[in-house]
Amino acid sequence: MKFLISKELEYSSLLKNLIISVSILLSLYLLFDIILHYIVWGMDIVSISNTLYGNEEEFIEALLLDTLLLQIHSDLFMNIITLMILSSIYIRYFSQNTFTKILVHLLFLSGILAPISLLIAYFSAVIFIYIWIFAFIGEHLLGIFMALRILKKLLNK
Repeated sequence: MKFLISKELEYSSLLKNLIISVSILLSLYLLFDIILHYIVWGMDIVSISNTLYGNEEEFIEALLLDTLLLQIHSDLFMNIITLMILSSIYIRYFSQNTFTKILVHLLFLSGILAPISLLIAYFSAVIFIYIWIFAFIGEHLLGIFMALRILKKLLNK
């Protein structure tokens, strides 16, 4: 908790190593989450549409609403935890930068836009699948970018 009071980590190499480890693990989580969603959902409009709406010609059943809600629920929970940890560390190191506010706002907006657009796509139009893809990939890439900037700052000290 001392890190929350002071940004200086020179006095504690253990805390510095802990933050480096957390940043590495969170970036790996974000990368593997993209891979997992690619395997389960796909990352193109056709495969996601087939998963959501089904396809009678290929004998693919539509996704049940409770399955979709469970997926969205678990994604939201993991996103909140990951984004809060990443953004709190990032803000501590880059609070003087005006780019930080924009980056953190974009991260959280894309983090909430992704599950909402997937839920709306289930009930309405295919256009929301495009929004989901953009928000999902954007959120994860922004998170990885933030983790890499944290690592760069810590490893260059």
